[in-house]
Parts: sequence; C-alpha cells; structure tokens
Amino acid sequence: MLDLEMMRSFIQVAEMKSFSKAASNLHKTSATISYRIKMLEESVGAQLFNRTTRTVELTAAGEHLLEQCREWIMWLENMPKELQQINDGIEPSVNITINNLLYDVDAVTELLVYLNGLFPQTQITISRQIFMGVWDRLMYDNHHLAIGAPGSESLTNIIESKDLGSISWAFIVSKNHPLAQHKGPITDAMLRKYPAINVEDTARNLQKRTAWLLKGQKEIKVPNMSTKLKCHLNGLGIGFLPRTICLPYLEKGDLVELQIATHRVPSKMMLAWNTEISGKTVQAVIDLFEQNHPIAQGLLKNIDLPAGHTN
Repeated sequence: MLDLEMMRSFIQVAEMKSFSKAASNLHKTSATISYRIKMLEESVGAQLFNRTTRTVELTAAGEHLLEQCREWIMWLENMPKELQQINDGIEPSVNITINNLLYDVDAVTELLVYLNGLFPQTQITISRQIFMGVWDRLMYDNHHLAIGAPGSESLTNIIESKDLGSISWAFIVSKNHPLAQHKGPITDAMLRKYPAINVEDTARNLQKRTAWLLKGQKEIKVPNMSTKLKCHLNGLGIGFLPRTICLPYLEKGDLVELQIATHRVPSKMMLAWNTEISGKTVQAVIDLFEQNHPIAQGLLKNIDLPAGHTN
C-alpha cells in the first residue's frame, strides 16, 4: 500500500534521478530509499524506474504515478486546512454564474481578488451564462450563486433571491440601416426583411428562450452582447439592446432607436443562491450587494431601473 513516506521517497528519486541524492534530501540512508522504492514497485505491480550504473529514469508507469503522487501529497497536506474550513462554515469550492448582461471584466476580477483575500483556501469558479442558462447552472450544475438570474420568482424552493433591479431595452439599428431613415409607422412586415441579431441562450436542461424574433424572420445567433453590439453597429441586423449599452452610440449618432409595435418589457435581474450548499463565501458576496459595495456596483452598471420596479 502507498503511504506518505513512500510517496515522498518516490517523488524525490524521480526528481533527483538519484537514490543517493534523494536519501540525502530526506536525511535517510540510500538503502532505506532503495527498500522503499522496491516495496512500492511490488505494491503497485509495475517497474517504476529504469536503473543503470549511471542513471535512474522513470518508466511510463513511473511518469503516471509521479503525477498522481504529487496530487495526493498536495491533497493530504491541504486536507487539515480544508476540514477546518468546512467546520467553520466556509465552502471548499464555490461556483458563481453571472448573467452576460451584467458581466464586467474589471468588476469580476475585483470580486475574485476580494474573495480570494477573505477565503484563500476556497476554489472559486466563475461562469458567464445567457438567459435561462443562468438558472440552468444554479439548478442543475451545482452552482452556489447567480448574479443576474432573470425573472422575479425562484424556480425551486431551495433558492433564495434578492431583487437587483431591471434592464430596459431599446430597438436599435445602425445609422446607415435602411430603416433608420424611415418616416412613419414601422410594421412587422418591414422588420421581417432584416435579420434579428440574438445572443443564444446557454440553457442545457431548461427550455431555451429567444429575446425577439418574428415568424419567418432570419436569425443570426452570436455568443455574447459585445458581439451583438458590433453586429448592430455594422448594420448586419436589427433587434433590442440594453439601453445602457447602446446609449453612448445613440448619443454619437452611430445607432438609431426605432419605435416599433412590439415592446420589450424590462428584464428583472435577481441575485439568487442555493441555500443548501451556500456558506460564508456566498454570504460575503450577498453582503457586497446588500451594502451596495463598489464591487457590486460594477456588476450592476447595465441596470437602469431600481429594484421593485413594475413593468
């Protein structure tokens, strides 16, 4: 059987490529190290080293075991800290999903720096999701917290939530688009001539949703909001954009807002968390939003309607 001293001896011989150097580093005799390696090879039933009078090289089996032993050693050394952390109510790992509409590189980086400073032993994973993909990760993919879960109600009773406010939408075309100069009412038949630019829902278990698409209209799906914005600027298609995102381009005249019959209601954003698996790390994130901390503000820049707003 593998034990800690046997693994450490094996790692030293593999790294030093020498039994005598490994023995010196471990303050053991060469005979002791040789015996440990012999017992290890017998235990695993494979030759781990090719030995000559001058060299000691790992076999293919030895290379594989070396990688595993390094991971086991690290796991064993970190386990007491991890157990203490769990005992203190701190999650060993936390998965956070952020709605594409709220994702901001600088704010996300600041959040990671902040959490790592408070909980250095916690492994934090951030994912960026779209529409129902946010709920999908929270409900089916073991995510602890969602920043920007769409809608006003939780989809399961183990989820608690906080209203973050809503995002309003504007129907946008490029300044050079044929519809930009149209006078008078704009009908669905006129809109249907041009592709709708949509960011594809990332849901895998829940039903995907489409932001806006007329029957019979061509759709161009893109992976994120920044790509959608570029498509609008280049006149590739039409559709709704968050007002806060397109406002600078509307003010410069690069984009034009159209008034159409189909109104898109503001999108409510929720902070949502799984109460069954959340601990102090998740609570620290919740506290940032409760306190309106600058990190939270950075993730709420695209929200232009306050919490409690009714459509």
